[in-house]
Amino acid sequence: MDCPSEENLIRMKLDEIPDIASLNFDIPNRILTVFHKENADQIEKSILELNLGGKKISTEPTDQTHFNENSNQRKLLWTVLGINFAFFLIEMTTGIISKSMGLVADSLDMLADSFVYGISLFAVGGTITKKKQIAKLAGYFQVALAVIGFIEVLRRFFSEEKLPDFSTMIIVSIFALIANGICLYILQKSKSKEEAHMKASMIFTSNDVIINFGVITAGILVNWLHSNKPDLIVGTIVFILVIQGALRILRLSK
Repeated sequence: MDCPSEENLIRMKLDEIPDIASLNFDIPNRILTVFHKENADQIEKSILELNLGGKKISTEPTDQTHFNENSNQRKLLWTVLGINFAFFLIEMTTGIISKSMGLVADSLDMLADSFVYGISLFAVGGTITKKKQIAKLAGYFQVALAVIGFIEVLRRFFSEEKLPDFSTMIIVSIFALIANGICLYILQKSKSKEEAHMKASMIFTSNDVIINFGVITAGILVNWLHSNKPDLIVGTIVFILVIQGALRILRLSK
């Protein structure tokens, strides 16, 4: 598990298995503890199907029957969704105005996270079929936006375009970096007390944060080299990550 959005993907996938009593995520150590009655093989198979690099460490009996669920989880997820969607709008708008494909691509990454949290929230209490339908729509929409982005990158690569506004790229990405840090902090609060005290260094292992630094670096290089190529390269990389996330969501809809 490389970021909290993957936790939601796992929860959706395992929601198909009725014998699961509780899931305990330890994101920094990449460990998931599943409390269940039966269907151990099905649980392992479902996790492996997500292609997140998971493998079974051990299986052992437990007498634990009561699990502490966070009553504020839904509210926290709404908060995270709101932050991600707000920055999707901000980065998309400023990306178009400043002619930065890096910002446009990062906005789609924010939208991808919004989709994941939205799927978890809007489908709460719904059927598996409903969740899969929502996942399929979100996945295809995300792929379509990323393909449009790729086409625009190619057009700008082979034509003379005005340089992106490097200052806008850097400033907006710094705020997006802060927003991602806030989201990770909020998600940590929804875990057990031990996980609530995760070190802040976890933030820098997140794909979202790496992308933010990538756009900031691209902005610096655009100004230094007087070329839009760094922005286009970062945009291409992020579009690839967005498509990978979309394909992962689509796998849930099968």
